[in-house]
Amino acid sequence: VQLQASGGGLVQAGGSLRLSCAASGRTFSIYAMGWFRQAPGKEREFVAGISRTGIPTYYADSVKGRFTISRDNPRNTVYLQMNSLKPEDTAVYYCAAGSLRVGGLAPALWGQGTQVTVSS
Repeated sequence: VQLQASGGGLVQAGGSLRLSCAASGRTFSIYAMGWFRQAPGKEREFVAGISRTGIPTYYADSVKGRFTISRDNPRNTVYLQMNSLKPEDTAVYYCAAGSLRVGGLAPALWGQGTQVTVSS
């Protein structure tokens, strides 16, 4: 499986963006999927994860109630809808495929990142 993330950009605080991650290959549905992010000077952190079937989902406390992860298995795509964006959400966002854990995702495969910049 190869992962291709898109949808990043520049948005004002309070705005919204939707990230997409398209997977190649026929094995997309066997993986749990997730999003991570890495801000300058910081470690990469978990943002959201979703099981193979779409339930359950997990979120970092910092994004709960603002971000929603979803997946479309026939389209081999996972999404991250980001609302009420804050400047501290600024980071490079990475999609990943792996195994869902309680509260997170153990990544096995990474996509390239997409930059999200939130201006104040």
